[in-house]
Amino acid sequence: MRSRPILAISAAALTVALAGCTAASATSNSSAASTASGAEAEAADTSLTDVQDAGVLIVGTEGTYRPFTYHEDGSGDLTGYDVEVIKAVADQLGVEVQFEETQWDAIFAGLDAGRFDVIANQVSITPEREQKYEFSEPYTYSTGVVVVADTNTDITSVESLAGKRTAQSLTSNWYTMAEEAGAEIEPVEGWAQAVALVRDGRVDATVNDLLTYLDYAQQGDNQGLRIAVQTDDVSRSAFAFAQGSDALVAAIDQALADLQADGTLESLSRQFFGADVSVAPAL
Repeated sequence: MRSRPILAISAAALTVALAGCTAASATSNSSAASTASGAEAEAADTSLTDVQDAGVLIVGTEGTYRPFTYHEDGSGDLTGYDVEVIKAVADQLGVEVQFEETQWDAIFAGLDAGRFDVIANQVSITPEREQKYEFSEPYTYSTGVVVVADTNTDITSVESLAGKRTAQSLTSNWYTMAEEAGAEIEPVEGWAQAVALVRDGRVDATVNDLLTYLDYAQQGDNQGLRIAVQTDDVSRSAFAFAQGSDALVAAIDQALADLQADGTLESLSRQFFGADVSVAPAL
């Protein structure tokens, strides 16, 4: 007679226990979901809002790399193509700009450490850098060029450098290009020495970057020289950011698009290079 009530009580107790376990499991799952949500919130991209809240975009740059980032003679003010472009971008974002001048060898370490929001220093986009950093849309495009004396009509392509003498810095990628084309290399320390040899007729040509030649021409120093060949290899330079800066990158990309549309980028390009280097060349 007592066994049935005892079973009933046990069943009831079991039901309550199971219900308690289910509730505890639900609570545990809810707590885990809440914790995950909190972790996601902590990991949220605040790169743009941080800049907006601070009212300033902190920019890493060298300040010693003419014509991209350097100090004007006389006034000492920081200027250059990259400097003026990032200033225009900051205006589009509605914030001030603060430059942190850093040697090139330490500039990426500064970005990694959070010392600045972005690097503006003619940073070339490479596969290796893209694995570690984020980049804006390019604001500078360049190619290689073969520079010869005005009177030289023999060199019409990279291939025609075969058997010719070219002046090259031994540590540059342009040395490799000239060597692979079959040129005989005259080692030099840099651009100024190379073009002096070309002008004097001691070598047939020098291979270098288009931007280097344009800056040289902008100073009025290219008399007696001309570009004989423009290579098919196009380099792209952009602003560099730490990983996780998607929101800031998107905002700066939009600012660059607006500056391209209103002619600001072209104007700055022509100011520093005498040509529009803000668009990809038509090869």
